[in-house]
Amino acid sequence: MDAAELRATQAPIKERYKSDPRTAMIKLVARGSIESEGIACKVETGRALAIAGLHPATGGSGLELCSGDMLLEALVACAGVTLKSVATAVEVPLKSGHVIAEGDLDFRGTLGVDKEAPVGFAEIRLKFEVGTDAPQDKLDLLLKLTERYCVVYQTIKNGPKVSVSMQRV
Repeated sequence: MDAAELRATQAPIKERYKSDPRTAMIKLVARGSIESEGIACKVETGRALAIAGLHPATGGSGLELCSGDMLLEALVACAGVTLKSVATAVEVPLKSGHVIAEGDLDFRGTLGVDKEAPVGFAEIRLKFEVGTDAPQDKLDLLLKLTERYCVVYQTIKNGPKVSVSMQRV
């Protein structure tokens, strides 16, 4: 897909969102089932079934997916797709590239060993390695726009309002 095809594909969608902003509000839903053996949660991904479990640093076997890894993978996936989309739109040719997300966790917080230790990532770093002949000003624009439009990055960075509830079924 080139820049013209991308614009042509997105133009009617953008116009609909401008004329009726309510149509741009979409609810994404993730579901999981805890009705399995062991300490695990079966997550419906829409394409396959993923089974998440404890990280080995918290007593897990390492056979199930770690939700922390899944968070970083979601960031990498979103950032990679956004980077490619923006590169296409601003005509920055990418010959190759990698997207790397690293996050630092202190498992003392997760396991309740130290009440002062944070639960969750203390820091997340997102890095792009790209093979391109584009000038630096184009790469600066590519990074700026990728950061601006990456849904998962912006969600993590801005910490949206989150609520939790529980009910009997």
